[in-house]
Amino acid sequence: MMIKTHLALTILFIILLFSRVGNGIVFSAVALAATFIPDVDTKFSSLGKKKIFRPFQMFMKHRGIFHSFTFLLVLTLIFALFVPIIALPFFLGYGMHVFLDSFTADGIAPFYPYKKRIYGSIRNGSKSENFVFISFILVDLAILLFRFGNF
Repeated sequence: MMIKTHLALTILFIILLFSRVGNGIVFSAVALAATFIPDVDTKFSSLGKKKIFRPFQMFMKHRGIFHSFTFLLVLTLIFALFVPIIALPFFLGYGMHVFLDSFTADGIAPFYPYKKRIYGSIRNGSKSENFVFISFILVDLAILLFRFGNF
């Protein structure tokens, strides 16, 4: 999926959890930043265009280890042990990215290194992805209006 769709879903969960976390600004910033990370293994992504990430692209296949729940859980555990304040938002942002990509036609290997892939039917940038994106944006706006619009 396109980064805008990943961000729209992450924003939905930020809105839902914002009032329940200790530091909403740190929570939001980490969750949004983590949403970008799984795509560092492709030169076509926002982060992947940066030269510092080229070694990942040379040695790792796109939608390999970085698009797995295995990798997500290992990184989240490390953060929980050493920097607990970022563990939950990291899990949220990164996890929502991997979760959404499981619905794409390219699929993911959710339990890498186990090679079994799961696939969906949504193509990147397609009308169906645009529908998903617009749906998330509308839900984001509806929740914001409900919470802050005095309804």
